[in-house]
Amino acid sequence: MGRRARQRDAAGPRLRGEAANEAARAELEPLRAGERPPALIAGVIVAAVLAIANVALYAAGADVRGKAPSAGGAFGFAALMFIAAWGMWNLRYWAVLGFQALLAVTIVIAALSLAVASNLIAVVLCLVIIVPGSWLFWKLVRVLARLQMPERR
Repeated sequence: MGRRARQRDAAGPRLRGEAANEAARAELEPLRAGERPPALIAGVIVAAVLAIANVALYAAGADVRGKAPSAGGAFGFAALMFIAAWGMWNLRYWAVLGFQALLAVTIVIAALSLAVASNLIAVVLCLVIIVPGSWLFWKLVRVLARLQMPERR
């Protein structure tokens, strides 16, 4: 018998379907008052940095594809990121879910861009977005589950 088979047998039968979901839920603990997991803090920092960088780049007159971005777009995105950062810091479910949705869209766009990347810089830029973005998305899933948990009696 191979090593993996012995490990699998020692761990017991593998749970599937709703039994696996129930086992995962049983392991979760609701967030304590004022508790902010590291992934949530990372999400708040990313949102705040994106907001500040967007305003700073607009103020510096940065060009995007050869033209200056509109003030409405620059400040609108910054406001959205500041609202997301505030909501995540205050443990709002909608803020974490919305930030995850934006993160997922960004990861998908970066992955599609990776498929057509024509030089090494483009590949590295796509991977710089995909790898940490995917890690943050995955870690925020557990935070989201802990946020929506009812208090145990």
